[in-house]
Amino acid sequence: MNPVSLFWLAALVLVVLTLVALAWPLLRQGSRTAPAEANAAHAVYRDHKRQLDDDLAAGTLTPAEHRAAIEDLVQRYGAEIAAEPGAVTPIRAGTPWPAVLILVAVIPAASFALYQMLGNPTALSQSAEATRPRFNEDEVRGLVERLAERMKSNPEDPNGWLLLARSYTAMGRYGESAAAYAEAAQRLPPTAQVLADWADSAAMAQGQTLAGKPEELVNRALALEPGNRKALALSATGRLERGDVAGALARWRELRQQLVAAHEDTRDVDAVIAEIDVKSGKVAASAPPPAGAASTAPEAPAAGKGGTTEAAADASAGAISGRVELDPKLAAAAGPDDVVFIVARGVDGMRIPLAVTRMRVRDLPAAFRLDDSMGMMPEFKLSAAKRVVVEGRVSKSGNALTRSGDLRGASEPVVPGARDLRIVIGETVP
Repeated sequence: MNPVSLFWLAALVLVVLTLVALAWPLLRQGSRTAPAEANAAHAVYRDHKRQLDDDLAAGTLTPAEHRAAIEDLVQRYGAEIAAEPGAVTPIRAGTPWPAVLILVAVIPAASFALYQMLGNPTALSQSAEATRPRFNEDEVRGLVERLAERMKSNPEDPNGWLLLARSYTAMGRYGESAAAYAEAAQRLPPTAQVLADWADSAAMAQGQTLAGKPEELVNRALALEPGNRKALALSATGRLERGDVAGALARWRELRQQLVAAHEDTRDVDAVIAEIDVKSGKVAASAPPPAGAASTAPEAPAAGKGGTTEAAADASAGAISGRVELDPKLAAAAGPDDVVFIVARGVDGMRIPLAVTRMRVRDLPAAFRLDDSMGMMPEFKLSAAKRVVVEGRVSKSGNALTRSGDLRGASEPVVPGARDLRIVIGETVP
């Protein structure tokens, strides 16, 4: 039984014992009798009367003498009873059920209410959490190595290979993770999720590129389960690597259809789609016009005559700057080439990225600056937001989607134009 259950059981027992202690005297309350002195006088009276009756029967007393003696005895007995302090007539008291019911109803409710107001209901949960064993990095590494040794002696356990593969992924040992996934895949029925996880590790192991074996695994995963979310995201990333913008966009939209509106990945997928749309639009706009075609675009202002300066000033309006760093406790969980995304999102309304920049873990700690020129959609500007939150995230997969195992940290809500923000990436995405 856990500590929380033990606490509530003990509290229940104490409340029951308290109720019994208070209610028992009420339940036992019965008749209130005369004092002990009155009982003694009554006994003397009976003895005297019995003696007078015996004398009458023996002929020692005449009937007249007997009556006179009895009257005298009664008078004396009455006088003694009247003279006794606190002498009362016996009264039979009924059981006070209303009082008992009030005790039973009020005491538990009042105890619980007072505990909620004055106590700390979360203390036991926090204590239980604090007593759970915590493993440091060396202990975790030792556990994984022991698992690897066990798999050498028992290689036919597919679940063991899966556990080992995921452990290696968490440690950033992607080459060994991919090898473990390969062992598991040989011993398990084909599943899209295992193939997608294998492809992810294989891509990370070969420099965060999906070309070759990883993309082949992704295609196999989608053949088994066309709607697998991770496989769709990897496929979209692979197509974008090859320059297939339209194919990548189609994959991202397929993934978007798989997500409900409240899903945590929805905003990230929307942001990626918006970024691709904007970038592909910019490419089309900057392409040279066909030969002989008249240009309808307005002439760009010459440098130094106000156009470039004004554009730069507009982009700088509401710029946010600061410093991002990685908590030393998580240093072992991030590789030097892992991508770090710095994203500003609006607090009110749509939480789409208003400005994004990226760097590598090896660059941390580093200064950052976000402004309107780093937005994904021209109609949503950083400078126009009322309040924003700036998030720093180490992406273990290298793409814009937040994944379990990523590392992140965020600022408090700030207004555009804030300076000297400090973002500490100090938590792991569950």
